[in-house]
Amino acid sequence: MAEASEVLMSVLSTIGVPRPGDRVHKDECAFSFSSPESEGGLYVCMNTFLGFGSQYVDSHYNRTGQRAYLHITRTRKAQKEDDNSSGSGDPPKKKPTRLAIGIEGGFDVEQDQYEEEVKVVLLPDRQEVTSEDLNTMPDVVKERVSLSMAGLMSADSVSHTLQVQQWDGEVRQESRHAANLKQLDNGVKIPPSGWKCEVCELQENLWMNLSDGKVMCGPQQTGYPLAVKLGTITPDGADVYSYDEDDMVLDPKLPEHLSHFGINMMTMEKTERTMTELEIAVNQRVGEWEVIQESGATLQPLSGPGLTGMKNLGNSCYLNSVMQVLFTVPDFQSKYVSNIEKIFTDAPSDPTQDFKTQVAKLGFGLLSGEYSKPAPDPGDDPTVNHEPRGDQVGIAPRMFKALVGRGHAEFSTSRQQDAQEFLLHFINMVERNCRSSENPTEAFRFLVEERIVCQQSHKAKYTQRVDYIVQLPVPMDQATNTEEIQEAERRREEAESAGAPPPPAPRARIPFAACMAALSEPETLTDFWSSAVQAKTTASKTTRFASFPDHLVIQVKKFTFGLDWVPKKLDVSIDVPDTLDLSALRGAGQQPGEELLPEVPQHSGMTPDVEVKAPVLDESTVSQLQEMGFPLEACRKAVYYTGNSGIDAAMNWVMGHMDDPDFSAPLVLPGCSSAPVITPSEEHLATIISMGFSRDQASRALRATSNVLERAVNWIFSHLDDLESMEVSEGGRPAGESERSRETPPRTPREGRTWKSLTNPKDSFTSVLFHCVPSPPEYELFAFISHMGASTMCGHYVCHIKKDQQWVIFNDQKVCASEKPPKDLGYLYFYRRVTE
Repeated sequence: MAEASEVLMSVLSTIGVPRPGDRVHKDECAFSFSSPESEGGLYVCMNTFLGFGSQYVDSHYNRTGQRAYLHITRTRKAQKEDDNSSGSGDPPKKKPTRLAIGIEGGFDVEQDQYEEEVKVVLLPDRQEVTSEDLNTMPDVVKERVSLSMAGLMSADSVSHTLQVQQWDGEVRQESRHAANLKQLDNGVKIPPSGWKCEVCELQENLWMNLSDGKVMCGPQQTGYPLAVKLGTITPDGADVYSYDEDDMVLDPKLPEHLSHFGINMMTMEKTERTMTELEIAVNQRVGEWEVIQESGATLQPLSGPGLTGMKNLGNSCYLNSVMQVLFTVPDFQSKYVSNIEKIFTDAPSDPTQDFKTQVAKLGFGLLSGEYSKPAPDPGDDPTVNHEPRGDQVGIAPRMFKALVGRGHAEFSTSRQQDAQEFLLHFINMVERNCRSSENPTEAFRFLVEERIVCQQSHKAKYTQRVDYIVQLPVPMDQATNTEEIQEAERRREEAESAGAPPPPAPRARIPFAACMAALSEPETLTDFWSSAVQAKTTASKTTRFASFPDHLVIQVKKFTFGLDWVPKKLDVSIDVPDTLDLSALRGAGQQPGEELLPEVPQHSGMTPDVEVKAPVLDESTVSQLQEMGFPLEACRKAVYYTGNSGIDAAMNWVMGHMDDPDFSAPLVLPGCSSAPVITPSEEHLATIISMGFSRDQASRALRATSNVLERAVNWIFSHLDDLESMEVSEGGRPAGESERSRETPPRTPREGRTWKSLTNPKDSFTSVLFHCVPSPPEYELFAFISHMGASTMCGHYVCHIKKDQQWVIFNDQKVCASEKPPKDLGYLYFYRRVTE
């Protein structure tokens, strides 16, 4: 065996010194969740700066020939537990005063102390070189290796820059409008108390615009940039909101701006809670937190394969809950975990940026049980065994979160997110990465049939679209405890008039059957353009299943808008069943003797030479809707179809059409003489490509059929000869560059389904892509995700999953047997289809 100094001299040119901007992975293995704290430590390649656990470093050496690695090991020091520390996921014992994590006054995070050991290891013989050993080596070796070691240890790791150590939701920036705010000399004076909304006379949640002095319930836009929440004004400040900056801001000239309207800030007293206090109070609502997290019971900790916790990286509980459920689905296990060796072997030179590698790494980490070990108590002696507390060492999905969130305006941040939106985002990513291979998201895919009947001509129109989630409405008027709710509201009003604290509000109990009835009942369309009568008229729309998925996802639509357009969460209990039969919602297609609406795009009396003038829209209403976060084209349609009748009518139109597939599509006037340029839907493209066709072929079919998915598929099978002559392969590359994709036949159907032939052009899309032997659409509940808090943008998520007939709660790192799973308080429900 050669001397270590000789080996270092021979590989000196491969040893690098990290520069600013270099990605240094010194906290996590690229293929596993090994870290410097793990058994065996972490090996950082001194050339690529990638980290590897002890079980993968040899593979990297064999693949690249790189011999020098910085070996980092950390050993946790014994630490006394703070009396004010909180249990995992439970509301902190020490009341927070700031909506923050990891800072004084915020939510506490556990910080362990470690002893660190660093040395160079040379493969394949694993020769070790310490800093002291370098002193005896030639200067050129000593200098280069020492610089590399120092650079690696001082560099910020990739995970460090992504992980939230100090997230502060209360830190606000000074508004750019504050210094030169325009204030009107309109004579308006605001009294120090007794305020009412100028529109509806509400006396709470009142905001005054700092330019015109208008008092409104909720920070409603009046055309000027800043508003202050009146009940929060004290000598120390107040809540100020900027419409333009769409955030809470600081106004250093607030005393001057308030004085303009006769308000002496130094004499004001707070009468309402600040936005920060409201969020903290809601996030710590004892009833919801305790019930959903089962905090009142002593839960039995669980560990082993499929029972691995996930660390919260700072508001990442939405991601943790979704991924725990997805890797309970056999399709995801088969795609990523069963094929993990091949995925790792085929990984690119930087596996940290490879989607398949990081998903497989996460799936194996959750299912293998390697990381399902009890976390030691901070005050324990690490050499002594103690009873587990429920928390696990678990896995920290830093690389995965960074990769799936990269480039996304929301998921790339450390803010809390909507679990349903993340689920759809992840499904889209899987779709894009599985266009030529097995696609596990097919387990959730189903086809929706929409039947629209013109009430004037009684002719029908059928459309079909692909979906992954059923959105279940919550009919509050169907609550079974209406009298209790009304009585509680009466007591609240009495307490408010007496200046007493309000009593606790009861939770509305909504029957699941009422929710399903609301889902299936016809919807009235008041501004439907009928091609039969060539005019706007009334129509009814019913929605049914054209096909049923293997795994059904139901989202309870708990989040809505109040009378003041402020988002709120419905506090409801729904008796969600363990089993579900959707036979009554099966679509039947065109009925015998039923006449279809003609596909006529323009008025019968118009000719192509007739010019249709652009509509005159109320731009102020369009702007107000845009400021609420709705797409521009949807706002334009809302104003157009409500005849410029004001913000309330337009908002009602928006809320009634948010689920329309063309909600954000451009506004096209009926009878327009020039057809709009059709841009194929990415979702429809992915669906057709998954059948084995190329992107160009799918695009051509969708353009030829006005983006109607079923017609596009039928068009493809009636134009096979034309399509085969197209000199492109999947992805639009020249055929010569991807011969394999041309030779690969369409993927075989999923196991257990009997599909019809793909060669009959008369087959409908349902029979082509989703056809299976008819069987009752019966389902059983196997998981649900619950949310605590007033909004999807704050609070906390946990999930419950049924494992071997036992409900298990996954609350970040805490994994325990569930005693009373709160199935009535869920947000997302996951059912699997019952097979005979």
